[in-house]
Amino acid sequence: MIRLLQQNNSATKILFAIIIGFAIVTMVITLVPGIFDGASGDNANTFATVREPGWFGRFSSGDPIKQTEVNQLAERQLQQQRLPEFLLPYMAQRAGQILVQREILKQQADKMHLQVSDADLRRELQTGPFAQYLFPNGSYIGDDAYINFVQSAFQTSRSDFEEQVKNDMELNRLQALITGGVTVSDNAVREAERVQGTKIKFDYAVISSEDVAKTISPTEAQLQDFFKQNQARYATAIPETRKIEYVTFDANNLPGGKPQVTDAEIQQYYNQHQAQYQVKEQVKVRHILIAAPGGDAKKDADAKAKAEDLLKQIHGGANFADLAGKNSDDPGSKVQGGELGWLNRGQTVPEFDKTAFSLAPGQTSDVIKTQFGYHILQVEDKKTAHTQPLAEVKSEIVPILEQQRAAAAEQTFAGQLVDDAKKNGLEKAALSKGLHPETTDYIPRNGVVSGVADGSQLLTKAFAVAKGAEPESVATGDGFAIFQVADIKPAHAPEFAAYRDHILSDYREQQVPQLLSAQLRKLDDRAKTLNDLRKAATEMNIPVKTSDLVAKDGQVPDLGAMTGPGAVAFSLPKNGISGPIDTGRVGVVLTVLDKQEPSPEEIAKNFAQTREQLLSVQHDEIFRIYLGTLSDKYQKSGAIRYSKKPAGPGSAPLGS
Repeated sequence: MIRLLQQNNSATKILFAIIIGFAIVTMVITLVPGIFDGASGDNANTFATVREPGWFGRFSSGDPIKQTEVNQLAERQLQQQRLPEFLLPYMAQRAGQILVQREILKQQADKMHLQVSDADLRRELQTGPFAQYLFPNGSYIGDDAYINFVQSAFQTSRSDFEEQVKNDMELNRLQALITGGVTVSDNAVREAERVQGTKIKFDYAVISSEDVAKTISPTEAQLQDFFKQNQARYATAIPETRKIEYVTFDANNLPGGKPQVTDAEIQQYYNQHQAQYQVKEQVKVRHILIAAPGGDAKKDADAKAKAEDLLKQIHGGANFADLAGKNSDDPGSKVQGGELGWLNRGQTVPEFDKTAFSLAPGQTSDVIKTQFGYHILQVEDKKTAHTQPLAEVKSEIVPILEQQRAAAAEQTFAGQLVDDAKKNGLEKAALSKGLHPETTDYIPRNGVVSGVADGSQLLTKAFAVAKGAEPESVATGDGFAIFQVADIKPAHAPEFAAYRDHILSDYREQQVPQLLSAQLRKLDDRAKTLNDLRKAATEMNIPVKTSDLVAKDGQVPDLGAMTGPGAVAFSLPKNGISGPIDTGRVGVVLTVLDKQEPSPEEIAKNFAQTREQLLSVQHDEIFRIYLGTLSDKYQKSGAIRYSKKPAGPGSAPLGS
């Protein structure tokens, strides 16, 4: 190399300049942190930017994770998990970490040349989970229907949907590549099935917290001392209460009475909401199902033969409903003579749907095959798609309009009452409108307001304003209330005598855990000394119960799920005695009476399924380790740059 650089020619000078230039750029990247961070930091719609780690990754602007994508994923997760709206910021950070991890994996998949071609995508759409929607019966639904499907199901465009499917396929290829060598031995499968399939029966002595509490009888002096020592605890034991002056009204109290709805308004509403009154094409169907287990040719042939015999009986005049009740394998409809009621197009599997809508009322189908087995259909009635006429839906429209008009009038009237009450006082304003004001006693935040259908909003607002604040209005479920806070009693400590029962309960609750634990240890020691749980429990006057024969997925009274604290029973030999088991409110000591392991035949029966479960667990664990290692590598090399620092430590696991 040195000899080459010593040569005096133009190529050598260019090469030398490139080497020097590269060295300078490398020094700048290394010594000036954040030199390439401006792209992500300046863009308000960028949650983070992910580059490949290493020297060459520093020259890349990286792949941005958009804040809008993060927000969309967070909102979907919030809805799916039915979580309250205030958790959205936390979910957004969690969603952001998921998308960052997906980008890390995609970069690795790209490096391994695992990209998905358009031909791969077409095959996936035709044969994968979306095939039933996009290619029912093997036929493409058409571009317009395809676009409508992705918009309604995923709220996205066709191109974005296909890009997402490609990304998912690529990540699946990566996971398959990383975990492809994972295996589970036959011995491991048999051992897992043995452990999972083992059943036990046991005696268990139960000490309840309630029984222990009953034995605690403190003196008055002890309770007085406890009360004094816990002054801070009782400082606000008597909650804040408020006296509220209020007046209520509903549509019946409106000046001029309830608003009336005109025919013109009904017609206008009908014209504007005709889409709501579209009746889809429907068919009313009975059916007989003869189930056919998959993969068993003989049972399939027997099921088909039985269905064909039933069809012959129907053609011979047999009653369809009677045959369905006696022969159908559909438990939901057989008791109704095979009746399925009215069905919309697309509501059932394609073969069933096509046949049902092709028959005329009164016709019976041939035997048809679906994934569930063999069916015979009988169409009872059909409805063509149409718009319901106004006369048919008028009775539905009138209450809606009346409610809308009444709500608007009530809102206006409430505003007028508030204005009048501010000027002349609540009582005078109410009486001038023929209404009668009322005043509550001192009530707590969770109290009940007399004469109010739903007083929750009234109390929430009343406990948020100052005494004597100007009157306000609030909805009550069947109208409105105008209210004002007349007086407030702050939260305060109770008198000992008035609160004695609560103090006694608190005293016992504080003492119970220690006493329960002591009794459990005593019972355990005595049972092991005597080698007899029942005899030890009898000496201590503790009840003993006997479980059924239960597996690991079973439930036992007092112990609860056997995957919890009671799981220790499965590790004991027959006649073995457990240590103390404290479940919180109950303490238990148990002894195993019987232990039954699954037979070789039972193990063989579930062998394939258990192997798949173990493999799945192994795949997830290996891939989780792989992702964790990758994420650490990206973090340590500065390849992940956040526009804002993540709110919480750590990161969410992919797909959680």
